[in-house]
Amino acid sequence: MTNNLEVRLQQHYENRGQWKTFAGRYYCFNLIYYETYSKPMDAIDREKQIKRWSRKKKIKLIETENPKWDFYKVF
Repeated sequence: MTNNLEVRLQQHYENRGQWKTFAGRYYCFNLIYYETYSKPMDAIDREKQIKRWSRKKKIKLIETENPKWDFYKVF
């Protein structure tokens, strides 16, 4: 969760290859799906919900909104 997607993606990109972070360790800096919420607690609740899902269910969610798995460019 973040209130500034552009800054957060830049941070992930800058951490690539660094083992101290999950994103750095696994080179997670390409965005293929996101949701927006006006209330932070709604975003946190949704993030927790999705994290409990199976990989198959997460892939289905992504492919519903982004069937070609295009990367979003925010910076």
